[in-house]
Formats: sequence, C-alpha cells, structure tokens
Amino acid sequence: MRYFIYYKDELLLKRTSDGYTIPEGAQPPVELKPWIHVLNVDGDKTFRIDQPPIDLDDSFETCGLRKSFYKLTNEEYLKAGKCQELLYWDQNTKFCGVCGGLMQMHTDISKRCEQCGKEVWPQLATAIIVLVRRGEEVLLVHARNFRSDFYGLVAGFVETGETLEEAVHREVREETGISITNLRYFGSQPWPYPCGLMVGFFADYAGGELHLQRSELSKGAWFHKDNLPTIPEKLSIARKLIDSWLDGSG
Repeated sequence: MRYFIYYKDELLLKRTSDGYTIPEGAQPPVELKPWIHVLNVDGDKTFRIDQPPIDLDDSFETCGLRKSFYKLTNEEYLKAGKCQELLYWDQNTKFCGVCGGLMQMHTDISKRCEQCGKEVWPQLATAIIVLVRRGEEVLLVHARNFRSDFYGLVAGFVETGETLEEAVHREVREETGISITNLRYFGSQPWPYPCGLMVGFFADYAGGELHLQRSELSKGAWFHKDNLPTIPEKLSIARKLIDSWLDGSG
C-alpha cells in the first residue's frame, strides 16, 4: 500500500537510488495521529496531517505537488494529484448543503448526509485552453493571475449550458477580440489546483484586431517560433500544446 501524505500543500516523498517515489509498506512511514483527513484512493491511502512530519531520516523529503511532477513517475504524479483533489473535496464538504447535517463518507468517492440522505461526489471545474495560430505565429498572453512573467495561452472556464467548442470561441473573443476557425481537439489534463480539468484545442486565426481584456490579461501578442518569450513549465497542457506547435504536429 502506498501512502500519499500531505502536510498543508507539501507531499511526503521517499528517496530511492533512482530518484524519488511515494512511500509504501504495511505501515505508514510517519506517525499519522492526529490527522485532519484520511481517505482510501484506489487501494492506497491519502492523509492530510495537521503537524509537520518529524523523526524522519534523510531518505524522506517533502515538496509541493507541482515540483513533484519533476521527481515522480507520471502515474505517481497523477495519483498524487487525485489524492490532493479528494482531500480538498473532503475538507470542503463537511456539511450538507440541503439541511446542514454532517456528511459522512459513503464510498471511496462519495458522501451521504446522515440526516437527509443527500449524496455528493467530487466535482470538477472544467476549463478550455487554446493555441491560436496565425501563419507562422502563435498568440501568447500573460494573465494577471500568473505568478511569474511567462506567457501562456488563452484559457477560461466552461459556463453552464455551453459546449466546449462554444466556450473556446467565447473566451477567445472576450479576452482578445479576435475570431477563430478550424477548431481541433488536442487532449485533456487533470489540473488538481485544486480541482480542475483542462481541455486543450488548436485553432486558426480568422480575423479581427487584437484587443486584450485588461481585467484578465496584462500582456499579449503574436510571436514567431524564433522569438518566443518565457513559456509555461512542462507539467502543463499549455506547454504540451506549444511544444506540439513547435515540432510541427499541431
């Protein structure tokens, strides 16, 4: 059994001769009482503890989930993300939204109100992200909520009652003022920060002048492959879209 152990936003990792992995064994590697949350996740366990792990030897370390992408296998990183999402869901669904009763775990991924029987499951915030091409150029933008000075792609949440494709057209129009055509699906990615699903597309420029939505974007422009600004890290679907465009497959 593996143990996905979080203290705040830090994940406990085990050093190995080849790098890092998730701790596993018959017993957890640290004292887990008191804990805040404990859940079963596909045969493994995930915990959120309310004090930093102590009495660990040098074979252990902690790091944030984003940084763990560069240390774990892809399977371990995705599972760690799922665990963090479920811990977030568990923490934010303590009481029933209908009657205010206490919510208790019913299955590994559902809860039931002990008073009225209302059942809830983890919910995803679905968002689209799109790489827009104009000849040999690509549209890159800097959102105001970016933590550093990199450029990414137009993205936004899907609204109630619209398709993914409608959301792409709407977000591009709202944030940049341009229109697009030849919309093509690229892929999707769980985005556990804290509970998202990113759905990626390619599109071609169709017309219009670039007018940025200043409440959302601080910078944006068309860039050639030979003159790119700083782009997102490799863990993101934004980077996968850009890399696919750079190698000619997108």
